[in-house]
Amino acid sequence: MSLNQILAQHPIIAAVKDTESLDAALQSDCKIISVLYGNICNIGTIVQRIKKAEKYAFIHVDLLDGTSNKEIVINFLKIVTAADGIISTKASMVKAAKAQGFYCIHRMFLLDSISFHNVGKQAAQSAPDCIEILPGCMPKVLGWVAEKVDLPIIAGGLVCDHEDAAAALKAGAIAISTTNRDVWAFKAGK
Repeated sequence: MSLNQILAQHPIIAAVKDTESLDAALQSDCKIISVLYGNICNIGTIVQRIKKAEKYAFIHVDLLDGTSNKEIVINFLKIVTAADGIISTKASMVKAAKAQGFYCIHRMFLLDSISFHNVGKQAAQSAPDCIEILPGCMPKVLGWVAEKVDLPIIAGGLVCDHEDAAAALKAGAIAISTTNRDVWAFKAGK
């Protein structure tokens, strides 16, 4: 199954930043969990818990303690975890993960017109399965990105409520990634 198909079926991604939020995400209806914490000693256990709950595990490799920003961390994750995918702001990490067979999300921060105009170039360099745009609470900008890039878009960061989630999906995002537990319960189209 492609990542696009998975996201279409499960458009709300529970982003977790500690064990407490992981516990809540495992009890939620969210089928995809984005891991924004951990280290080389506990990431295997974190992923095992997610997989045991029959959910998809995505590791944000830039936030994994005890690793470098070198592609070898991707090999390490392939060997010691059963993670489904990775998230990174670095094109080289996304490319390395793609070569290892992971689903890949290239996370991009849109701060100004320069970063907006670089989205296509960055996506071409990394060839991800999809891109995550932060902040995700800017429907107008999400629409611009959707017109510019032929990749599925995840809206992440500062998606504070169901209204923000609905607006992001209407603007062209295929999914929402958030640490906000209230948004985890959002049902698209309702």
